[in-house]
Amino acid sequence: MPRRPFPGEKGLLMPPTDTTPPAPSAEESARAQTKPAVRAPQAVRLPRSTRTAAPVRAARVRFRRAVTLMLMTLVLPGSAQLVAGNRRVGRIALRIWLVLVATLVVLALAGMTWNGLVIQLGLNLEVLAVVRLVLIALAVGWAALFVDAWRIGEPMTLVRNQRLVVVGINGALCLSVAGTLLFGAHLVGSTRDMVQAVAGDGPVTEAEAGRYNVLLLGADAGKGRVGLRTDSMTLASIDEETGETVLISLPRNMAKFPFADGSVMAREFPDGFDCDGCYLNGVTTWATDNADLFGASGDVSDARLEEIGMEATLSAVEGITDLDVNYWAMVDMRGFETLIDAVGGVEMDVRSRIPIGGVGSPVYGYIEPGVQTLSGYEALWFSRSREDSDDYSRMARQKCVMGAMLQQLDPATLLRRYGDIAAAGSAMVETSIPASELDRFADLALKAKDHPMSSVSIVPPAVNTGDPDMDVVHTMIDDAIARAEGETPAAPEPTTDEAAADVADTEEAAPAEAATETPVTGGSLGSRDEGYVANDTADLASSC
Repeated sequence: MPRRPFPGEKGLLMPPTDTTPPAPSAEESARAQTKPAVRAPQAVRLPRSTRTAAPVRAARVRFRRAVTLMLMTLVLPGSAQLVAGNRRVGRIALRIWLVLVATLVVLALAGMTWNGLVIQLGLNLEVLAVVRLVLIALAVGWAALFVDAWRIGEPMTLVRNQRLVVVGINGALCLSVAGTLLFGAHLVGSTRDMVQAVAGDGPVTEAEAGRYNVLLLGADAGKGRVGLRTDSMTLASIDEETGETVLISLPRNMAKFPFADGSVMAREFPDGFDCDGCYLNGVTTWATDNADLFGASGDVSDARLEEIGMEATLSAVEGITDLDVNYWAMVDMRGFETLIDAVGGVEMDVRSRIPIGGVGSPVYGYIEPGVQTLSGYEALWFSRSREDSDDYSRMARQKCVMGAMLQQLDPATLLRRYGDIAAAGSAMVETSIPASELDRFADLALKAKDHPMSSVSIVPPAVNTGDPDMDVVHTMIDDAIARAEGETPAAPEPTTDEAAADVADTEEAAPAEAATETPVTGGSLGSRDEGYVANDTADLASSC
């Protein structure tokens, strides 16, 4: 309704303004109904591939980092800790590793110029003990570094499959590296045990007139078995500087020989070993049967009987050769077979068929002629066979095997077959050489390869083994050693008649000698009547 004017209000009155919006027309209402409603703004959703790409890339980076840290530990222990972990631990591990690598490089370079270094170190008990402890400590420490590298790689931040792969890689590296080192420690420990088992506990002796004299005994006897006859006796006279060796073979059927002055056997047999069935290889048996003469009484132990037998044998060898024996080594012939197999066989020139078996047992086969590599079984029969042969031919073959073994064994072969050789050595050898001296003799053996090996045998036709002329025996030995040392043995000056006879004999024999070749008897060059070449030679290799 129109407003009434106030009292006193002048002028025209304006109609009041209507604020109510006008009603929309029918056309506007229709348009409003068809217009879409305006929605509130919403968050933008990215594609699924875009949302997951960043976390996947991060996981892959963490996985590669974890694997890299373990590989760094494999190549350079301590480097993972130095980069991402405890740097103090990393520096210590890295320094230890570098010291070990430098030590190995120095030893390798020294070994190239001094072949005996590795062998000497490998026979030193103190060095072996230190190496074993170092390998064990290295295995434990390296494994700990692998575990720490795995920890630094934060495996719990990886996805499940990546964690499993990292754990597998870490376990494989730990087992392979630590296992290899622990196996090496086991081999070193076995070697040390072998050296202790083989080496003697007697005193260290000095060389006599610049030479070591070592008695080599071959027998079918194990440690502690006494009273058995030795199969072979050879005294190796070795130059203390050059290793040049003279092999002095003593026949097992030698009789009426003297013993070393002052010995028990010399007191019992002042005129030589002259009794019914008394031969050189029976000295041990006689001594052990009469142990009371050596101060033994009551129930004598096997060890004491062995000492008595060896004491009597050494006095016999010293009486025959007029040389002081420094040490001895007993070789079990069956163990010898194992050793030959351990080094891969020995190459020999078989001059004629060698029977396997015989002399009281059937012949089971033959070793055929020709240059060939003999197995341990074949080498044993080549050395011992007496069928269609004699003791002196067999002695020549034994020397040929000794010479071949010395020449064919080298540091590379010893290292390559170290485990087998160590196992065979502990089973086949017993010696009086102290452990502290084994490295010395190993070095001398390697030096001996650079010199021809000489040989002299106290056998027919030069010596009657049933009643030997000891002056002749001593002269033969002295001459052989003089030749090995480069000296010319002094020969007695012949009379005028003897010189003329020698010239005549030489002129008559020259055509015959030119026309005939050296015979082969029992697989050895020579014969019993004329002598076997390998039993008396200045170069054993050329005589086999």
